[in-house]
Amino acid sequence: MSAKIDNLKEKFRIALTSTAKVISDDFDLINKSSENDKKNLNSIEVDNLTKPSDFIKLRAETDSSALKKKFSNETIYRKNLPSNNSSRSLYNIAEKIRYEALGGKMLKGIEKNFQENYSHIINTKKKDQLKTKEDVPVSEAFELYMLKNFHQIRLNALTSKMLNFWEKDFEQSIEKHKRFLQENLENQDNYGSRFSQILEEMDIFQSEEDEEKTEENQDQGQDNPSNDDKDKDKEDNKDENNDQETQATLDADYNVDEFNIDEQLSDTESDEQSSEQIVQKNLDNINLDYKIFTTQYDEITKAEKLENANEAAKLRKTLDQQLVGFQDVITKLANKLQRQLLAKQNRAWDFDLEEGLLDSSKLPRIIMDPYNSLSFKKEKDLDFKDTIVTLLIDNSGSMRGRPITIAAICADILSRTLERCSVKVEILGFTTKNWKGGQSRELWNKNSKPKTPGRLNDLRHIIYKGADTHWRQAKNNLGLMLKEGLLKENIDGEAISWAYNRIKKRKEERKIMMVISDGAPVDDSTLSVNSGDFLEKHLKKMVKFIETKTEIEVLAIGIGHDVSRYYDKAIKITDVNELGDVMISQLSSLFETKRKFH
Repeated sequence: MSAKIDNLKEKFRIALTSTAKVISDDFDLINKSSENDKKNLNSIEVDNLTKPSDFIKLRAETDSSALKKKFSNETIYRKNLPSNNSSRSLYNIAEKIRYEALGGKMLKGIEKNFQENYSHIINTKKKDQLKTKEDVPVSEAFELYMLKNFHQIRLNALTSKMLNFWEKDFEQSIEKHKRFLQENLENQDNYGSRFSQILEEMDIFQSEEDEEKTEENQDQGQDNPSNDDKDKDKEDNKDENNDQETQATLDADYNVDEFNIDEQLSDTESDEQSSEQIVQKNLDNINLDYKIFTTQYDEITKAEKLENANEAAKLRKTLDQQLVGFQDVITKLANKLQRQLLAKQNRAWDFDLEEGLLDSSKLPRIIMDPYNSLSFKKEKDLDFKDTIVTLLIDNSGSMRGRPITIAAICADILSRTLERCSVKVEILGFTTKNWKGGQSRELWNKNSKPKTPGRLNDLRHIIYKGADTHWRQAKNNLGLMLKEGLLKENIDGEAISWAYNRIKKRKEERKIMMVISDGAPVDDSTLSVNSGDFLEKHLKKMVKFIETKTEIEVLAIGIGHDVSRYYDKAIKITDVNELGDVMISQLSSLFETKRKFH
């Protein structure tokens, strides 16, 4: 019996190790891990597993360690670490909850593990006396607050009472930032910076006892400071189990087959994830140098929400009137591009094969001479890859008039033509919500105008047409580019980053990003309080990153301006009459051969 138990435990350990490697995107985990990571992710201890709660705990802790490796950048973590020692223990908890919440969104199995583990911890807590704040360590109360608000864990009567002593203090400081924090779980820098600021401003650390506890916790790095208490509580409640109970637990309650590991891994492509980890680190390094004062007023909106349906139809009619004069050019362009793309998709066959589909054209010879053998044919594999094109359009004030009209015409032609050829098209726009900084600048003024605040305006990113939306359903949206008052400032680097994050999630094999702009990024509010090349430098880094470190192909179209100083592949268009030949030649070269990944 003992050998069978050991065998089951070993299977469980291997399953957890494999899952941790996939979750962390690190398939060389054994060789590269630090000593601390090896302890958590490689040498998983299974000898002391005796009851279901032990299995739940180990699964949750392994998931947490793997998610820390995947989502928590040490440089960003230390950059935002509060200067106040007492605040650091809470900062550690906040960061741990952040990457665990991301993991829960990523895979339902991970979310279930955390829910079960934390629920068990909460339901086994025992406190004999709870009369004042001093009876509840602030770190325990803060963890309960974070679990309740970010993991949606249901508290029991005891833990609710523990949290009640501190909840008003936490809500007073965090409530107004809660939405921002939840929306920035994927942005460690934004989230960590904001939490550090919140904790520094919280005046709740009065006890020397708390100071000593937090200093001890800080020595343990980012790990949950209340783990020791949890382990103690669990030890107090631990039953004496014999071999029979252990066997029953392993065979029935937590059989290896019930871990759903295959289900958790089904959405993960190991090779892609491994390379994506390197890509994400490069992206994080770029964004470390780019400062943003606040993102709480930024907006991502669907175009149809910018105007009512009647006004959108009128604007589309205006665009159609502009298209009339170029109907011949458009028809010629559409037909030429369509012929070229469809030619790549035409069926080709191999004939006179021993097996395959019966070649009916050869049947007459069988009738003429029954001794002739049957002939078969088989369709050749095509090299035309499943493709998506993202069209990112500068919606700045300098594009007003003819440039934005040309851009809308480009979007319309490309969308219709590529769609006919089974190439999906997404059309995005970028501008700001206001001139002169908007609410971001107002907040900056209220905060005594700190020096070099970084980007200082409210972004507006617009989805004119989703990749899975048919052109006919979105055609009125394209007319909204002509909407009076829409076009304001342009912050290109962040727009490129936004478009990149959208297209990289797509399943298509071939990904192309086309940017239509009229020159350099300009936002007077930002540039008046930062270096003159602040926005331009970020744009160049973002474009270079996508061009050299990812498999996404980038093509830029400059309307009346040369944008080749930002993009390797760039075309300049001064009039829509040039559009046909220029776009045909450039798109042709893109569809001819796919560039190699660097």
